[in-house]
Amino acid sequence: MQTTSLTFLGLESSCDDTAAAVLRVFSDGTRHILASTVMGQNTLHADFGGVVPEIAARAHAERIDVCVQDALRDAELGLADIDAIGVTSGPGLIGGVLAGVMCAKGLAAGSGKPLIGVNHLAGHALTPRLTDGLEFPYLMLLVSGGHCQFLIVKDAETYSRIGGTIDDAPGEAFDKTARLLGLPQPGGPSVEQAALKGNDTRFKFPRPLLDRDGCDMSFSGLKTALLRTRDVLVAEHGGLFETDIADVSAGFQTAVADVLAEKSRRAIATYLELSPKDPVIAVAGGVAANKFIRSRLEQVAHDTGVRFTAPPLALCTDNAAMIANAAFELYQRGVRHDMTLSARPRWPLDTSRPAMLGSGKKGAKA
Repeated sequence: MQTTSLTFLGLESSCDDTAAAVLRVFSDGTRHILASTVMGQNTLHADFGGVVPEIAARAHAERIDVCVQDALRDAELGLADIDAIGVTSGPGLIGGVLAGVMCAKGLAAGSGKPLIGVNHLAGHALTPRLTDGLEFPYLMLLVSGGHCQFLIVKDAETYSRIGGTIDDAPGEAFDKTARLLGLPQPGGPSVEQAALKGNDTRFKFPRPLLDRDGCDMSFSGLKTALLRTRDVLVAEHGGLFETDIADVSAGFQTAVADVLAEKSRRAIATYLELSPKDPVIAVAGGVAANKFIRSRLEQVAHDTGVRFTAPPLALCTDNAAMIANAAFELYQRGVRHDMTLSARPRWPLDTSRPAMLGSGKKGAKA
């Protein structure tokens, strides 16, 4: 009988989703999300073709306390019922991260509850522990709007990066593709929807770095090739027809899937050298919600004899339940932070390796 438990409040504000969640962990290890609130900002950034950091930061500052109130209300708990508070303290857009950290500090100071700063990437990487109870070590493909890397997750604080993008992340490439084709943001779902009606063989887009060994990836050249294709179509026809948009979207999506599939195959081979007892590849991040890409990755897992898992859609994209879960993992390891906890725009999980070059407009993120 489940008689004892710990309850964690999680806060997330690293990009354009403001979120709070309450997670309860029982003595037998089972974990239940009691409440999860996410307030998106799509309408605030729609006219700008992407996330505007200043607008995002202000929205986080205005909404984070509301999200906390909503999450506690939905969980039918008060702050006194919480055992610890976890908050994303990086990496991300610094204004948003700062809003979350300051709110969490205030809550911790006012309630006397422990404060735990969480790496946003660790939140994603540890989500399979929440959803599937995975045992360490497992292979994680973290593929989202701002990040793309292969990680061997050894424990809640130890990650080995065996490959990643050297420039744009796939999510960034999807967003830029949508802008080039006149599709609405966020770009991932828009491009995926357009690709359903497209012919992915009409245009021959490159598969960058497949001719090189290793698991590193590049998507900038693919984006440039798509731009040139679009410009040729516009010059020839005076604009883009619906068929053109569908075919370009399909060709682009297949090219991304081909790269991720082949690089995953190589990453799995490296991971299997550790002789894990129950080999598994987990995929998390917003791009993991793309059904076409997910099906390709599932096939790779099947072909290589490893188990495949991916969180449900609500836990693929940014959320605070994953932050509460990561906070629990760190809490178990004795991690606590005080009022000196800082917001960090850059925070690699694997600090033993040099940061990936060019991963983001303002320098390496992870």
